[in-house]
Amino acid sequence: MTCVRPPRGDLCNRRPLFCARVPVYCNAGVLPAAARFGHPRRQYRHWGLLPVVLLLAHCLALQHMAACAGERAQGESRFLDHSLLVAPDYPCTWPAHPFPRFQIVRQRSIGPASPYNVDVLLIDGNTGTQLDVPPHSVARPDLNREKSGPLGLAYTDKIEAWQFGGEACVVDVRDLLDQAPNGVSPLVRPEHVERFERQHRRLRFGDVVLFRSDYSDRYYRPYPEGRRFVADVLERKVPGYPDPDPECMEFLAARGVMALGTDSPSMGPLPDLAEPTHYAGLKYGMIWTEGATNLGALPPTGAFYCMLGPKHEGGPYGEGRAFSIVGGELPQRLIEACRNKRAIDLSPTLSPEYPLTSPGALAGEHRQVYLKINFLYSEYLDLWHHGHLMDSMAGTHLVPPAYALPAEGAYPEYAPEVRGWLQEYEKKYGPRGTSDMTAEKVPLEWTCGELRVIDVRMLAGTTRPADWPASPEITPQHVQAYEQANGALNPGEVVLFFTGHLDRYLRPRPHDAGVWSDPLLGKSEGWPAPGPDTICYLKQRGIRCVATDAPDLGGVDPKRALMTYWALASREMVGVEFLHNVGSIPQDRRPYFLFAALKIRDCHGGPGRAIVLYSGPEE
Repeated sequence: MTCVRPPRGDLCNRRPLFCARVPVYCNAGVLPAAARFGHPRRQYRHWGLLPVVLLLAHCLALQHMAACAGERAQGESRFLDHSLLVAPDYPCTWPAHPFPRFQIVRQRSIGPASPYNVDVLLIDGNTGTQLDVPPHSVARPDLNREKSGPLGLAYTDKIEAWQFGGEACVVDVRDLLDQAPNGVSPLVRPEHVERFERQHRRLRFGDVVLFRSDYSDRYYRPYPEGRRFVADVLERKVPGYPDPDPECMEFLAARGVMALGTDSPSMGPLPDLAEPTHYAGLKYGMIWTEGATNLGALPPTGAFYCMLGPKHEGGPYGEGRAFSIVGGELPQRLIEACRNKRAIDLSPTLSPEYPLTSPGALAGEHRQVYLKINFLYSEYLDLWHHGHLMDSMAGTHLVPPAYALPAEGAYPEYAPEVRGWLQEYEKKYGPRGTSDMTAEKVPLEWTCGELRVIDVRMLAGTTRPADWPASPEITPQHVQAYEQANGALNPGEVVLFFTGHLDRYLRPRPHDAGVWSDPLLGKSEGWPAPGPDTICYLKQRGIRCVATDAPDLGGVDPKRALMTYWALASREMVGVEFLHNVGSIPQDRRPYFLFAALKIRDCHGGPGRAIVLYSGPEE
């Protein structure tokens, strides 16, 4: 249960408000003193019964508490993480030439040159927990090859949002782990899936079939132990990882299954069935997770499983974040949404042709542009395997608290102007605080929740050109007006400010100045953005995540932007920025927001994809 301290006095209390998890205790039925010790005026003759009575009362109380706890567990939904930690000292990339090794570079640290921590990533789609889509093995139709087909164009940016989720069906193949010669994968065959069906139910469309061997749980470790994950297998020093054979893929396709997952590093059995197995599934339009983990925490059926990753243009595979939701009514609601294709994609496509990161208002303030890096050519597919050099806040991304706050014990020396802003901020809003909450430490439930869309498009055109660069401010009064019309905000909901900015201005170059450059340079009005007062108000309402379809939550005024991010971070809130397509969300159909950033250690941003699932008209 999330407990939020009620408002005291003005909107922004001097002391930050924080959410806390607190236990809820059932009435244990404690006996009154007279029952425990006897009436003080009455003498009991049978004192020998007292220990028995007390023991019985104690047992009944414990039973009652356990029953209450069980009822709460069934009624509450919990998030489970199924993603591997991405870090340079882990075996998170494919250990073969010429695949690039993952790198994270701290381009800016909080100090004289920057009030923010800024990271740059070198990452390719075979990093950590990852997603495969049909063009991994299916050739484009224009190539007219044996494996050509329309699905050869179903890249990561073309997969429809409903296919990323579904009901987790966990096929237990732990009996296969390490049961093969060195360098050879034990094969998951149709009979393993049939065993699951005999024990549980028949598989069908909308299921996500997850092969659980516990391989990644056992072998994904920092180096040097981490060589056992893939490198030692390729060198035939140890048995391979379990994986399905082509016949198993055909069996699943006949059941209508469109999404799979494995806790092996690849869905391809070694040494010679990797490509046949891939093609056997991908030719039907399947997608799947590779490198999942923690599948043992899932029930055999009934959980909602989801795999989301950055929306790279033309990607035959992509890095991602896998998670699930168990318990309560929420999993079934989201499963039905995916099964009935009720989903909206809110993330723009990532392409070097689009303005995905800030060019800055002054020289030297620009962020790393998004670059595609080709490293391996496939002649059959006429396709370059590629990675990306990108700012950790390129496209749709997470804003964790550590983006704007220094770590505990750090005393950054801000630029003189920023020191003045900090004094002004702390006088009104309280201590700025510190944080080590980078992307991988943000709980998954913070960036998912019932969605409340607050339309602020009417603010466009409310600033004077003489005042530019300036962004219209989203104030607490705008949020309160929304609440009066639509009902009060509730703790744990996700608030999304609908500005319409990216829908209007996100265009490929050379027509790309409307997103960032013109507003920052004062050639056009900035996008609407909340000020710190609004962040404080949202915190008082129990909101943890604030999202926007604008480039960022700060706006074009650097002072107000920094104060907004300080307010967000010091109150242990997070942001999700750079969304679009918000107008497509059916707000009367219980929309549920899903976003999860890549699980990168010590990352002060977090690329990802945001989708919305919604209910049917009768639900």
